[in-house]
Amino acid sequence: MESLTGISEYDEYLASQIVDAAITVHRKIGPGLLEKIYETSFAYELEKRGLPVKRQVLLPLFYDDLIFDEGLKLDILVDDLVICELKAVETVNPYWKAQIISHLKLAKLRLGFLINFNVALLKDGLKRYIVSSQL
Repeated sequence: MESLTGISEYDEYLASQIVDAAITVHRKIGPGLLEKIYETSFAYELEKRGLPVKRQVLLPLFYDDLIFDEGLKLDILVDDLVICELKAVETVNPYWKAQIISHLKLAKLRLGFLINFNVALLKDGLKRYIVSSQL
């Protein structure tokens, strides 16, 4: 069954767990650290919740009859359904929104998060993206 956002109830459940895990990490260690530290801590928090997590997942690009494995990596993939791109920066680059939307389309997924841990309040660094159903 789909919610008002057009994604499944299970996706909504994953989204709530992702947000909760990100808030937990931010509360425990705060801003100002390297992205890799947030990635490790965030993956651990998700795993504590019983969710399957993959880190630094290669995302192949199919072009004509070629497959390119170079350059496209997902920071975190939750249950093979939700992409989480993590940052630890002062200024968010608008390019990252386009990046996560492109990654969602290439992976044929619908739900993703851009999470910047280098903020005073995590709500200011957390953005949720939903792309329309793939054709």
